Amino acid sequence: MLKRFDKLFGIDLGTSNTVIYEKGKGVVLSEPSVVAVNQETGELLAVGAEAQAMIGRAPGYVDITYPLTNGVIANFDMTKNMLQHFIKKIQGRSSFLRSSQVYISVPCGITNVQKRAVEETIIHKGAQKAVAVEEPLAAALGAGLPIGEPIGHLVLDIGGGTCQVAVLSLGGIVASHTVNRAGMSIDRDIMEYVKKQYNLEIGERSSEEIKMRIGTANASAQEKTIEIRGRDVIEGLPRSIRISSGEIYKLVDDFFKSLIEAIRTTLEKCPPELAGDVIEQGILLCGGGALLEGLDERIRTETGIPVHIAERPLDCTAIGAGMMLGVRSAKQGLAWRAAADGPDEAVEAG
Repeated sequence: MLKRFDKLFGIDLGTSNTVIYEKGKGVVLSEPSVVAVNQETGELLAVGAEAQAMIGRAPGYVDITYPLTNGVIANFDMTKNMLQHFIKKIQGRSSFLRSSQVYISVPCGITNVQKRAVEETIIHKGAQKAVAVEEPLAAALGAGLPIGEPIGHLVLDIGGGTCQVAVLSLGGIVASHTVNRAGMSIDRDIMEYVKKQYNLEIGERSSEEIKMRIGTANASAQEKTIEIRGRDVIEGLPRSIRISSGEIYKLVDDFFKSLIEAIRTTLEKCPPELAGDVIEQGILLCGGGALLEGLDERIRTETGIPVHIAERPLDCTAIGAGMMLGVRSAKQGLAWRAAADGPDEAVEAG
């Protein structure tokens, strides 16, 4: 029998972005997972979009960090501070999790210890119960896939820190593979390329803009260029250059190849019946990386499998996490129900 909770929240605590979904209201927050701290005093200066705006523009005593690495909490204190700020921003007070149940997404394949650490972080903020759910499951549910049926579905979740490929059936993950390269590593590759090729230093925000505006997975896409500004590493003075989409394609082509290989590796691990289902059902793309131009067509061409982009690729993981309670009550036989209620996967306050 399910306990009564005042509110139900789904949280996608990602390496690059945090999305919070409240059942009955929808997505109530979507902000970068960034924290700015005064190194001299330990004072929290900014969180989220405000902290992101300070990247590359802050004095030396300001430390701007991402408290999560590859989807796993790397700095617990900073993560708690970040959640505290987001909580206050939503409700104007710090107790919005009280008498609430929170479903929070975690990368598939992490250890029970890492899952419990995430759950205890949420309990520390006042939640009555916290349940860690695997991101591909939550993303598939949030995108509208019937994950409780005995049908194979393949999900490719391209986040900021990792890319996860998973074959789902009967509410569980049958096979999965993780690529430890994603959106943020592409940004760093662009920064290094511009510095090496043009002797120009640019910041994270500029490299992300390059990726979003002219990045493509299509070798034959129409050529586009963008003007970027930075600091000349030789002269030390500001300078601007134009960079083309063809350059960015060559730079990140290995990343696209790694995604195709991850899909092949995952399908090799699953039963042939489920692989046959995937050919019929197609591949679901979600996460911010799903918006890269031409990625769906490239995967379709190289695998021969239909590809669909989630309607809300940035939000579907948080939405699915918030929907899980309703699915559990309607689908008594879901494979992940026992895991979600078990001592290794859920933490309750008190």
